[in-house]
Amino acid sequence: MVEIDALNFHFRTRSVFLGLSMRFEPGLTWLRGSNGRGKTTLLRLLGGQLAPAAGSMRLDGIDAQREPLAWRRASFYCGGEAPALDWLTVNEWLELHLALYEGADRAALRAHLAAFRLDGVPAQPVSALSLGQYKKLQLALALALPARLLLIDEPFNGLDAQAVELLEQELSRREAARQGCIVLTSHLAPRIACTHTLDLDRQAGVL
Repeated sequence: MVEIDALNFHFRTRSVFLGLSMRFEPGLTWLRGSNGRGKTTLLRLLGGQLAPAAGSMRLDGIDAQREPLAWRRASFYCGGEAPALDWLTVNEWLELHLALYEGADRAALRAHLAAFRLDGVPAQPVSALSLGQYKKLQLALALALPARLLLIDEPFNGLDAQAVELLEQELSRREAARQGCIVLTSHLAPRIACTHTLDLDRQAGVL
């Protein structure tokens, strides 16, 4: 379970959250909200990409501010931004992340890379990947990690039909097994069953 309590977050030009309190249960949660309501910002906060100005976030007893390394090892954010660390090769990028997550399933990673048709790119620089390929790389890694909190921003954007089908199957399997806490954003209703739906347009503390 993920618990957010009295969370504040501000960009330099505007505030996004002020006193936001909510929680995410095990299973698959569809995080809804109109453009600019903070869906991506919230996922990046939960994934350790951003730091709140005040408030707390807890994941099964792990406090994000007091135990940042443990939090990062328990969560993974998969976004749609341009490639990070793009001077690394794909293999180096993967190894950097695998070193952080003890218990990562390397066999599953190889299988997901092959399923997403990325098994031929390990020696390429990350900068050579298209945004679609980079998203598939993130997803393949995410599905192989032992993260208890998986955060996926607009997972189906930029994916071809085969990749969408593969991702839907994997998320549906995890949903049925209540395997961890998965939070995804999507402007359109996902075609897979979700345990929970949370709408930021109706959430107190969203500015």
